[in-house]
Amino acid sequence: MTGNRIDRRTWLRSMLAPASLLAFNAQRTDAAAIGPNDSLKVTKIESFVLKNSWVFVKISTDAGIVGWGEMLKDDAKACAAGALEVSNYLVGKDPRRVAYHWQAIHRGAFYRGGPIKTAISSGIDQALWDITGKAYGAPVHKLLGGPTRDRVRVYGQLSEQTGVNAIKVGVRGTKRAPFKYNEGAKFVDEVVERFKALREKVGKGVDIGVEFHGAVQPPTAMTLMKALEPHQPWFYEEVVQALNVDVMAELAKKTSVPLATGERIFTKWGFREILEKKAAMILQPDVCYAGGITELRVIAGMAESYYLPIAPHNPQGPCSLAASLQVAASVPNFLIQERGDNEYTDLLAKPLPPVKDGHRPLLTEPGLGIAIDENKLRAQVGEPKPYRTAYDEDDGSVVDW
Repeated sequence: MTGNRIDRRTWLRSMLAPASLLAFNAQRTDAAAIGPNDSLKVTKIESFVLKNSWVFVKISTDAGIVGWGEMLKDDAKACAAGALEVSNYLVGKDPRRVAYHWQAIHRGAFYRGGPIKTAISSGIDQALWDITGKAYGAPVHKLLGGPTRDRVRVYGQLSEQTGVNAIKVGVRGTKRAPFKYNEGAKFVDEVVERFKALREKVGKGVDIGVEFHGAVQPPTAMTLMKALEPHQPWFYEEVVQALNVDVMAELAKKTSVPLATGERIFTKWGFREILEKKAAMILQPDVCYAGGITELRVIAGMAESYYLPIAPHNPQGPCSLAASLQVAASVPNFLIQERGDNEYTDLLAKPLPPVKDGHRPLLTEPGLGIAIDENKLRAQVGEPKPYRTAYDEDDGSVVDW
């Protein structure tokens, strides 16, 4: 004990101390798990691969504070194993030096970046922010400068109950998606008729993003973009493969509909090229892939300098959503959150605040703002889904999906 400050471990050892001392500690630990100047060290890193291919990382500390994060669901086993390798660096260190650890993990590798390396950094970064927020008794967005909005708009399933009025649909004809290099007029008409019917059904009060998923070849993408434009899509997502930045930039010049991309782009360096070449007007970084909360903040700042918004990608679980919502709460140029209406009751110990009027309330609990139920999570651990391969039914060649 120094002066009037008592750390958590001292409190636990002094359960038989006078009532006045216990009252003091109870009052202080209601606000934060430990004091801001107390020692805190990482003791263990664990990873979990679920049957649906979601990958979680858990970081424990000597104060009993635990942080959770998620990583890229593709190459699930590689991400899970890679997270454990970081133990050699991180165990024994103060987890609250989040930006420092991001740099050390990234720059400590000779072969840097790439989907798996960056996914590992992303999951660990989320877990470190989770610990830091819990240590200081505050949600992450308060540690990042405080909220820039009162609630977060989401898209997912249209619902009168939740008020969600924004969706995303895939490009598809009557029987299949477009994958041929240059689809014919009949197929293009099928795609347009399906989208036209949807627009007429839901009306102009619903925002509809169109997902090309990087699976459409450039000549077909150009044709479909032009054909769909009269029916007012909200944005076109991944009109071609994400690494085909120059072609994406050319296509962006040929339409009045904003292009969106980012789910397969990682770190600030990947998004720099998108911005410099004007290949997209909406950035969609994935907090489980692009570098975590630390890097999404930087990417959002870069986008803001070009007067562009971010709409974080999210095909994964509760840490992915919670971390994305913390970023959305703290940056000025946020547009909308993908799959923000998911509830994840099968993994959470406490329900999320419900979506109302198409918006999710800010998460105000310390850290990421959620509580993982580890028993529920462990019950879903298993062999991840196998690789998916698609083929052209006409000639048997491999196509994008």
